Amino acid sequence: MRAKVHKDECIGCGMCVNICPEVFSMGEDEKAFVIKDTTPETEQGVADAMENCPVAAISEE
Repeated sequence: MRAKVHKDECIGCGMCVNICPEVFSMGEDEKAFVIKDTTPETEQGVADAMENCPVAAISEE
């Protein structure tokens, strides 16, 4: 499974990076992006990031 950040919705708040830096990072465009597939170890962090994103810009594929 892989998380996806919808760039057109992302406001660059960095919440996902704070919650799960193993999977999310911030780009030069100040938008979040995925750096790694979701693993059993990061599954809860990705779920927390999805739940806490203030604009619901994260989904899973």
